[in-house]
Amino acid sequence: MASLLIKREPFIQKIRPFIGKDIVKILTGIRRCGKSVMLQLIREELIEQGVDKGHIIAMNFDTFENGSELNAEAVYFKVKKQAQAAGEKVYLFFDEIQELEGWEKLANSCLTELKADIYITGSNSKLLSGEYATYLSGRYVMFKVYPFSFNEVLTALAQTGTSGAVSPDSAISEQEAFEKYLVYGGMPFIYQSSFDDFSIQQYLRDVTDAIILKDITGRYNIRDVDQLKRLILYLFSNVGNLFSTGSVQNYLKSERRSLSWETIYNYIEYCKAAYLLLPALQEDLSGKSLLRVNEKIYFTDHGLWQALYGNNKRDIQQILENIVYLELLRHDYTVTIGKIGDKEIDFVAQKNNEKIYIQVAYLLSSPETIERKFAVFREVKDNYPKYVLSLDEFDLSREGIRHMNIRRFLTNGWK
Repeated sequence: MASLLIKREPFIQKIRPFIGKDIVKILTGIRRCGKSVMLQLIREELIEQGVDKGHIIAMNFDTFENGSELNAEAVYFKVKKQAQAAGEKVYLFFDEIQELEGWEKLANSCLTELKADIYITGSNSKLLSGEYATYLSGRYVMFKVYPFSFNEVLTALAQTGTSGAVSPDSAISEQEAFEKYLVYGGMPFIYQSSFDDFSIQQYLRDVTDAIILKDITGRYNIRDVDQLKRLILYLFSNVGNLFSTGSVQNYLKSERRSLSWETIYNYIEYCKAAYLLLPALQEDLSGKSLLRVNEKIYFTDHGLWQALYGNNKRDIQQILENIVYLELLRHDYTVTIGKIGDKEIDFVAQKNNEKIYIQVAYLLSSPETIERKFAVFREVKDNYPKYVLSLDEFDLSREGIRHMNIRRFLTNGWK
């Protein structure tokens, strides 16, 4: 079966203004989130605009075909030769560039010495933190690519005409699609065909292992992989909860193991760099300041939780929070955890002059739950939109606070 290609128009819209411009376009994100497909979509758009296929040069540094050329200079001369043969402007697509040492110098040389339009993907957020970063200073624009949103899952399932592991060869309702998304997350490959539950779980475990072993352990030369995995499992079990390095040390101590504060900090930073973990800082809404003592951790794809830690439906409250947090990031919001007195607002999302406050619940199943989720907003004295999101089908909006079903929120019902 040919690979399913979802257009991912929200991402393309962000990149489109820079197509053809003399600036390096860098797409970053967790392994297998669809960065390579994004490059393919851009190539197709260029061809539709009349660009000759012979002027497009694509190299993937995560394969044997190009992986043996781990020398930036050799790659440059190969590209230069092809560019000279093309005779006009060339379009360079370098996939998983972090595998090539000195890639920044290569990109800068292609940008300044060749007539080239350059697109790059990488699976590490620290791509431009090395000594070569100065070569591209001010000459690049970076885009974060995430796994499928729920909207994209609906599009994918509509294109295949199947419900995948839920019920092969049958149409799927929005509610069934959400149940699938809730359990399996948004890794694009899952939605290419009607995979069964076992195959999906195996794929997600393999993706997780690749991230841990290649993007974290291999990249940072970690010897004690078991310790790293235990730390990651602990963080998985505490999604959406405030944590500190001290709490991690106490957990490891209970497991008759130990790691220094510095090692724990480094491991967490490595996981963030590989886009496995996404941090959310606390914000004191009274003092308008960020609190850096504790933070919450979310995951770039909640399907990895299912594969590594257990039953997503059992931990549905945490999974729903993770899903909403990711959705806000996809819309380019800066997201913090709101703290006001001894109360907490799940998410405070800001973008330009916009701000929204969000509380997330599984179900508003009792008067006490309703009061807890809505009452905190009374402490917020501004007039920015305030939402309570849950899986309830009935509208329980009150006091100017909007209640919305999470599925509707994820399909842009709040826009």
